[in-house]
Amino acid sequence: MASRARSVAHVEYEMLEYIGRRIFLDDLMSQMIPEGDRVAEKRFDTGARNICKYLQNMAERRLHKLPQTHPDYREKEA
Repeated sequence: MASRARSVAHVEYEMLEYIGRRIFLDDLMSQMIPEGDRVAEKRFDTGARNICKYLQNMAERRLHKLPQTHPDYREKEA
């Protein structure tokens, strides 16, 4: 469970982690990929991977702004 919101960056980090762990794209995938359409499937997979990387990057850029007591806290690299 997340601790009390210590800063906006802390809230943003927890939201990004929550979204990354809990979102399921099955419904969207079935809407966007007609059966047997390998091109649409490849596009969807690539888009999903890109968004996952983007969310990970956003979360990583906030690690140094977390409270020092947070288990994921990391000092800012020089």
